[in-house]
Amino acid sequence: MATQMAREWVGIQQFPDATQNKLFELLGKLKQENVDSLTILVLGKSGMGKSSTINSVIGERVVSVSAFQSEGPRPVMVSRSRAGFTLNIIDTPGLVEGGYVNDRALHIIKSFLLNRTIDILLYVDRLDTYRVDTLDRQIIKAITDGFGKAIWNRAAVVLSHAQLSPPDGLSYEDFVAKRSEALLKVVRQGARIKKQDTLASSIPVVLVENTGRCTRSDEHEKILPDGVAWIPNLVKVITEVVLNGSKGILVDERLVEGPNPNERGKYLMPLIWAAQFLLWKQLRGSIKQDIAREDKPAWELRDKVVTPRKFS
Repeated sequence: MATQMAREWVGIQQFPDATQNKLFELLGKLKQENVDSLTILVLGKSGMGKSSTINSVIGERVVSVSAFQSEGPRPVMVSRSRAGFTLNIIDTPGLVEGGYVNDRALHIIKSFLLNRTIDILLYVDRLDTYRVDTLDRQIIKAITDGFGKAIWNRAAVVLSHAQLSPPDGLSYEDFVAKRSEALLKVVRQGARIKKQDTLASSIPVVLVENTGRCTRSDEHEKILPDGVAWIPNLVKVITEVVLNGSKGILVDERLVEGPNPNERGKYLMPLIWAAQFLLWKQLRGSIKQDIAREDKPAWELRDKVVTPRKFS
């Protein structure tokens, strides 16, 4: 993919001072660890709030959002630079079409990312969606098959539409915990993460609210019903994931095209040849043993002329 020039991150200046200070502190922490750029991949179904979350984090309307228009067919990368730090966020089309996982969209996304390293995956869903189903698990499986299981070492689950009143008299904290666990269970199943795997409990869940209904604190920060200022909290979680000791995911040609069955067969050829050699050796030994047990060769018995006996 061609290199894209990063524009100045002027949108950060529209945040309240408290939010700006937290963001600069987090960016400084990354730079202290020699991380001067981040590439964030945002995936999920359509209508989950992917584009709106990107606009909120950048502080500008950098990708279009409309309830009456379908998403673009191709990914879009937004690059912003501030104080020697570059942020690349990649918005993507929804991974579901016609009730099925859109494998073509996933291939287009991988091709778009060719020769780039994914520093973190944000998998976006909605907090106010109460159920998970087989399709959710299929989406996670498709992501895992497409990018490898290691992608979940560099992932966070983002739940949008977090400004809500829980149903059935549940507290906000209990509702968030139940919804988060239900979705994480699907992630573990779709990604084939075992319970004893440390990855099973290390994928963080972050809440966001992109609409104008979001409450403001006394310092004018956007806060959720639990009192958390969500924009700096999202960046904080991103920072923690990036610095967790795992490696980013390099999207090379092999990852884009998938495993080559011919290449897999090539590694099996020595085993096949060895098996054939042993089989032939065993058969040859059996033939020799059969010949040795015969009184006379079969060809001699076949060609022998039988002379009739004379009776006097």
